Amino acid sequence: MKYRTYESRRNAYFVPDFPMMKVTLRTTVGLVSALWGLLGVSVLLGSAVVRLTPWALEALRMDLAWHHWSLMLVCVAFMGYSEGYLGFQRGFSPRVVARARYLREHPTLVRVVAAPLFCMGFFHAQRRRLMISYSLTLGIIVLILLVRLLPQPWRGILDAGVIVGLAWGFVALLIFAVQGLRSGDYDYSPEVSEVEEG
Repeated sequence: MKYRTYESRRNAYFVPDFPMMKVTLRTTVGLVSALWGLLGVSVLLGSAVVRLTPWALEALRMDLAWHHWSLMLVCVAFMGYSEGYLGFQRGFSPRVVARARYLREHPTLVRVVAAPLFCMGFFHAQRRRLMISYSLTLGIIVLILLVRLLPQPWRGILDAGVIVGLAWGFVALLIFAVQGLRSGDYDYSPEVSEVEEG
């Protein structure tokens, strides 16, 4: 049986000389990796919605005054627009799918194992994307810790807005995933680093 040696930047590896098997295996691994990445991100968003919903429902069952309802409407509208539309629909969701598409065509061991993190832009990304991803994550963690200190109904009111934004993002991710994985053309950049593209 013939073997070919393939050189990468970090190591050399041997692959049996079965061209059809290599293409099929690589294609399968790439597709499974992309789906794993999208599933991981979807579960992350969905689980956040599930965890926050009881707090919002508890607030709704309380005897709320007009200023509570006013704040809830403002919070839901603001988070729906800023988090759901601007943050998820116009930025995060299409980029996650673009990175999943890139992963489908360029699977590596690290990317396959940590596909959700790759799709969210935590590694093998442009410097700007890395800084934004880590800064946003740190900011979100700080906000979560601060909101947990709030008493009801204030916590539930804020959580209601976050739920709307996250649910919007979840739905947007599913729609972009179907569009992105089925079509040949996709107008969003995966924002991978130049080293990775080269």
